Amino acid sequence: MPDLPDDTAPVAAFEQSLDALEALVLKMEKGDLSLDDSLAAYERGVGLYRQCRSALEQAELRVKLLSDPLDPESAQPFERDDA
Repeated sequence: MPDLPDDTAPVAAFEQSLDALEALVLKMEKGDLSLDDSLAAYERGVGLYRQCRSALEQAELRVKLLSDPLDPESAQPFERDDA
């Protein structure tokens, strides 16, 4: 399997973190965990959430830089087509 370029690593990390977070939430929702296990799962979930948020912020910055590399602050938000 070929190595992925370094710039795709944040996307892969986001997807892995999101998958792990979803699995963790499902496990916690079952209610079968002890208090200690629930606290550990919650702590892990917070860490995964922060990783996801960081990856999304990096992606947003990349989009802004691609939109206008000289003035990324002037980038306009994407408009959704709900039609």
